[in-house]
Amino acid sequence: MKQTLSILSFILLTACSTKKEQFDAQGTFEADETIVSSELPGKLTSFTVEEGSIIKQGDTIGKVDAANLSLQKEQVEASIGALGQKTADVRPQVQLLENQLAVQQTQLQNLQHEKQRTEKLLQRDAATGKQLDDINYQIATAQEQIRVTRQQIEVQKSNTGTQNRSILSETAPLQKRAAQLQDQLQRSFIINPVTGTVITKYAEPGEITAAGKALYKIADLSTITLRAYLTGTQLPLIKLGQQVTVLVDSSSNNYKHYTGTITWVSDKAEFTPKTIQTKEERANLVYAIKIKVKNDGYLKIGMFAEVELAEKKTAL
Repeated sequence: MKQTLSILSFILLTACSTKKEQFDAQGTFEADETIVSSELPGKLTSFTVEEGSIIKQGDTIGKVDAANLSLQKEQVEASIGALGQKTADVRPQVQLLENQLAVQQTQLQNLQHEKQRTEKLLQRDAATGKQLDDINYQIATAQEQIRVTRQQIEVQKSNTGTQNRSILSETAPLQKRAAQLQDQLQRSFIINPVTGTVITKYAEPGEITAAGKALYKIADLSTITLRAYLTGTQLPLIKLGQQVTVLVDSSSNNYKHYTGTITWVSDKAEFTPKTIQTKEERANLVYAIKIKVKNDGYLKIGMFAEVELAEKKTAL
């Protein structure tokens, strides 16, 4: 009986000597998770993601087979090159007309010279008026032929230019199509969007993926967020940017202390979550807050922690 009483006394003394840590709120850690998906359907020709690995933003961690897109782009580029072969060269036709025009101008000059000679002969009664009329008619005919030939040159240039512009107008749409295919080819590479730790891996190299299908989940765990809950009476004690002390179990009777910063306070009340206890346990409505805590590698997503609103200067 005495031995039993001694054991009970020791337990009570031990319990009384253990200082229970007081806290104002409690919550769990979470992180801003990013689910990375493929932007194109196809076979994963490479995929170097491993769970737990740290990946930097902008790193290429995989590729989707895009051989079909590459062939389509080459086809479009070949079509652009072929457009130049469909255009007509106006220079031979214009050159032929210009040669004809040169002959007509020479004939006109000869007729004008013949007119001057006939006019002199007519003054000496060595030629008739009909001869002069015939030469004038020939000059007018030659001038009309020159005018028509010049019009033919302009029409030939205009028609050929219109035809060529119609053919070459297809260049811009084909170039846009080539740019679209190039953009899709770039999207075949899987680029990591944020620096962080891979939490979950959903695919393996060689698998067939679809556009929008999740490949892996990543989160930046260098700074982790504690979502805790306060009662309405505690709200006046906090403000955005305020530093608080976050306590995390390190052993049965000890805590690791971290300094956190309040970054968000909910503007709506909600019912107390079943897994969360506040300082006033009888309160039915609480307000969620988010506290950013710099992670030394010990903190994990889903881990419970307590919050002291009064900041502690030292942290382990």
